[in-house]
This record gives sequence, structure tokens and C-alpha cells, in this order.
Amino acid sequence: MKRHFVLAGILLLFVLVFWGLIPGEMEPTRPAAGEIKGVPSPPEIISTITLASAGDIMAHMPQVNAALDRETGEYDFTACFAPVRPLFLPADIALANLETTLAGAHLSYSGYPRFNTPPELATALRWAGFDLLSTANNHSLDRGEEGVLQTLDHLAANDLVAVGTYRDDEEREKITMLRVRGQRLAFLAYTYGTNGIPFPAGKEYLVKLIAEEEIERDIAQARELGADWIIALPHFGNEYQRTPSAQQRELVDFFLSRGVDIVLGNHAHVLQPIEMVPGEEGERLVAYSQGNFISNQRDRYRDSGIILTLTLEKNLTWGEKRLKRVAYTPTWVHKYREEGRIKYRILPVKRALRNYEAHLDPHLTEHDYRRLQEVWKETVEWVDPDGVLQLQDLDEEKIGGQG
Repeated sequence: MKRHFVLAGILLLFVLVFWGLIPGEMEPTRPAAGEIKGVPSPPEIISTITLASAGDIMAHMPQVNAALDRETGEYDFTACFAPVRPLFLPADIALANLETTLAGAHLSYSGYPRFNTPPELATALRWAGFDLLSTANNHSLDRGEEGVLQTLDHLAANDLVAVGTYRDDEEREKITMLRVRGQRLAFLAYTYGTNGIPFPAGKEYLVKLIAEEEIERDIAQARELGADWIIALPHFGNEYQRTPSAQQRELVDFFLSRGVDIVLGNHAHVLQPIEMVPGEEGERLVAYSQGNFISNQRDRYRDSGIILTLTLEKNLTWGEKRLKRVAYTPTWVHKYREEGRIKYRILPVKRALRNYEAHLDPHLTEHDYRRLQEVWKETVEWVDPDGVLQLQDLDEEKIGGQG
């Protein structure tokens, strides 16, 4: 009789844990069919979130000058992002690589080779729908320690999360983790270097460099904290090279072998192919470079990029996850004149082509139209030659319509 009571008690304890009546961090394992007779299956709860990612945000001085209101002396970059704002606002998390500092006017604004941009850029990025920015890149130290700290302050003032640069050792050791509808996402950012600009003595914590020991430690900590998705944001590769380098592939292999789910790289300033890599928990995504989101670079391949939209799904009942959908939107930086002044805006390519053909955009010229056609072709054929991803763009009635 005692044996039956013990078995009944074990079964009751299992049911209580299974239904969440006894607190615990462990997620239940889906039982085999008919494994537990007489115990009703719990309702399955599915969480779905979207992640929108863009490439390099640069600010050369022609862009800064274009954003200046000469009458008020104030800067406004919002017009640059207005055409793509509807692609970011619906996303649960939107991110990009911020390849400039926001160090303040007292350190003087400048473009290449040492960037410092008005902090109003952060205001515009928040307005456009961004939530998180990678700040670990070769321009992180362009204004030294003060530039790093001021940039972090301006981003925080605009409710933007920064990852890759830090105020002190304690902050650096913390994993950047965002939680959305029951899913936990860890973001890790690293750069190959800082253009030879040295760290202040004893302040190497300012920027995370690519170092396998630290990366491995960060990934392990993210797992310990219960991350469902680990997303790496490496700043790596060779500028203007459309094919990933051997060093990029080696680092990506290292990321994936240690448990990273998604790699969103940057630095090349041109598009590099996207790869889907099989894994034990489903496919992983590698985007070596998403190209330039915005800049003044006008050479072919440097004036375009993509916005990636990832749909991440998790079965909260069983703890299972999958990368449900990967879509991308080709974009092009349009440099044009309005009332005698140079302006910039990021255009979703397909929408821009339609607008030109329907005579809905007076700022697009025939030359622009031909370049938009080239961008569409070279993007689709290069980024996803096998056609395994979904094309996404804006149409008149909805966001995310099929190509």
C-alpha cells in the first residue's frame, strides 16, 4: 500500500510542477504520446516576436550639414528615416550598428576619419523605431573616453540600449538581455579593433574587442541567465569586400559552435550573403554584413543595404523555439536636392520603383530609377541566390507583403 501512495505522490508532484503550481525555472519536456495516462495535456502557449535589423549607420559631414536648420541652428535627422519607419515600428526589437560617436558639439562635429555626430541622431533613431544599437566598432574611440561615455548618455536619454561599449568593468560584465512576451534575447557585440586608437590606461572595458575567451564566457553567462536566443553583433571583415573573409567565417563558426543562434555582422559597408545553418534546435541565421543603412558613400554596392525582419517563435509550454520566418527588404540611400539643399533618405527599393512608375515621387529622377533597378537585381541575386528567404517591402495597404 505504501508503494502505491509513493507512486501517487510522485505523480501529483509531477503534475504540480508541470502546471506551474510549484515554482521552478526548468521548462517541462514534452512527453511522448501516451506517456502519462490520465493526466490532461496543458494548453500550449506560443509566443511570437519580430526582430528588425539594419546595417551601418554612418554620418559623414554632408549628411550632418543636410540635417542642420540654418535658421534655428538645430539638427533634425528624422526625414532620413521616414520612408523606412513603418518597417521598424511594428517590430518588437529593432537594431542597427551605430558607426559614429555622439560626443557633443564641444568636441566638434566631424565625419571620416574620426566621426562625431550631433546627438539629435539618437532622437531620430528612436523616432524611427529603434530599440538597440551596437556601439562596438572601429570608430568607438574616435573621441576617446569622453566620446564613449557621452554616446552612452545620449543613447540612454533617448531610451536606446547600447551594447559593446561600457562605462566601467561592472557594466561590461553584465549581459544585455531583453525580454519580450516570455522570450529572452541576449545581445553580444564585439569589434576587431579601434583604428589603432589606444585605450586609456586601465580602461580597456570601454569597448569589447573580439577575443574568444571573453566571447565564450559571455555566451555561457547568457545561457546561465536563461537566454532563449543569443544574438552576436560582430564588427568584422574587410571593407567593401562582398564575400566574407576567412577570418569572418572562422569567427562565425566559433559563435555557432558555442551556442549563438543569430549572427548580424557589420563593417564591410556592402552586402554580403546570408546563410541559414542547421543546428540541434533548428536553423541558425548568419548575416555577415547588411551593408550601409545610411551614409554618404555613393560607389556601387556602398549606397545600399537590407533590413532583415526575423520572426522568432517559442512554445512557452514546452520550451521549444524556432526561427519561424526570415524576410529582407532591399534599401537604397537616396541623395537628392530639395529647395537648393542636399537631402538624404533611405528608400525601400520596391516601393520606390513603384512610386517612380506611378509618378508619385517628384524627387526621383530617371537616373535614380535606373540605379534602383540595379540595386534590386544585385541585392536579390547576391544576398539570397537560392531564393530561400522571403522578400518584404511596403505596399499601399500593409507591411510585409510578399515580394
